[in-house]
Amino acid sequence: MKPAVLRLCLALCAALLSACAARPVVVAGAPVTTALPFDVATEPERYRNAEVIWGGMILAVDNRETQTEVTVLAYPLDAAQQPVPAAGTRGRFIIVLPGYVERHDYPDGLFVTLSGRLAGTRAGRVGEHEYVFPLVEAAHVHRWPPGFQFDRPQWHFGVGVRIR
Repeated sequence: MKPAVLRLCLALCAALLSACAARPVVVAGAPVTTALPFDVATEPERYRNAEVIWGGMILAVDNRETQTEVTVLAYPLDAAQQPVPAAGTRGRFIIVLPGYVERHDYPDGLFVTLSGRLAGTRAGRVGEHEYVFPLVEAAHVHRWPPGFQFDRPQWHFGVGVRIR
């Protein structure tokens, strides 16, 4: 194969592969910490004002006088920043949103991915247990459509036999 044709084929393959790459749904304004919600809960001062990209499933929405707090059950994120429920939970955290947020827009069970800044912690309860919730002032929240985790590409390989 001629070198020019080989370079053209390689460039075309690279372009096709880059088109398939997962693009982030949220972008942080600063370098992101890899800390998880339970890490932050145990050492809140160490992570104060750190940028995070977290995701999970909404458990509750609490509209307060000047802001809305959304409690989230955290899950790890995949390369496309989608929460992965099958991987197990990573703790809980609270998203702090300015103003009033309609509960219909953030229903229980909806999955979200967000970028934001850690703004401390708050002691609370989960059932009868004491719990420390990291607070995240959200810069951007992406709401995933119901059933998003089932929309992943599926690859099937098979061998067929044809009889005439």
